[in-house]
Amino acid sequence: MQARKIKLEVRNVQKTFRIRGENGEGEAFLRVLGGINFNVFENEIVSLIGESGCGKTTLLRIVQGLIRRDAGDIRVDGKDVTAPGRDRGFVFQQSTMLPWRTARQNVEFGLEMAGTPRSVRRETAQNLLALVGLTHAQELYPHELSGGMQQRVNLARAMAIDPSILLMDEPFSALDAQTREVLQKELLRIQAEANKTILFVTHDLDEAIYLSNRVVVLGAKPGRVKTIIEIPFGANRPDLPELRGNPEFQRIRAQMWDLIRNKAEDAPLAAAV
Repeated sequence: MQARKIKLEVRNVQKTFRIRGENGEGEAFLRVLGGINFNVFENEIVSLIGESGCGKTTLLRIVQGLIRRDAGDIRVDGKDVTAPGRDRGFVFQQSTMLPWRTARQNVEFGLEMAGTPRSVRRETAQNLLALVGLTHAQELYPHELSGGMQQRVNLARAMAIDPSILLMDEPFSALDAQTREVLQKELLRIQAEANKTILFVTHDLDEAIYLSNRVVVLGAKPGRVKTIIEIPFGANRPDLPELRGNPEFQRIRAQMWDLIRNKAEDAPLAAAV
């Protein structure tokens, strides 16, 4: 059996924030990540879940290079991560479209900054907008697009630089339930067609199970890996409403919920100094 290629390595990643007291008096140290370890393999979707405060978004931003880690190693395709780079594409929770640019121009933005010729970036943007189902909307401005359409543009823009891995921070959480389920299904289709590797942060247990090949369950105070759950459903898994009725889906969901709810091992939030 051929070994799977590791796209992302997270090794003993730690992070502590310094917090000032009220009126600027005194300070405390908040240990957010207490030594995180896991891999993400090529062409898989791995979700991070856990209670609020377990450091999911902090970890994702460290992987992107937006926040500096205190200790540990992060490697993408074997190369150490020290700053943001084109090997990682980021999709934020809220739309980050530039309001003065059309959907196509937003998708082209990263390529434009990299000096890609106009004809190439235009063709790339058109192809990606077709992939996310927005060929008809490529010349529309953000205020003319729904929230779901804006997040499709954000996904296309992140993919335009052809990153090795996509980092997605609760990208569907601000959407209504119906739009959210549509985009979840679309993400699976896009990921399969584009052969992309994705690290996905969510609070939604159903979303994590439906989208993922594996789910990393984090404990809080400080953030640490409680367990990594293999999701047994294949690439042609049923739509989420049908999958929810599967006994194995319900078993995995109950396991996740028990892990998140059990805080017996959680350490104190901060140590004052």
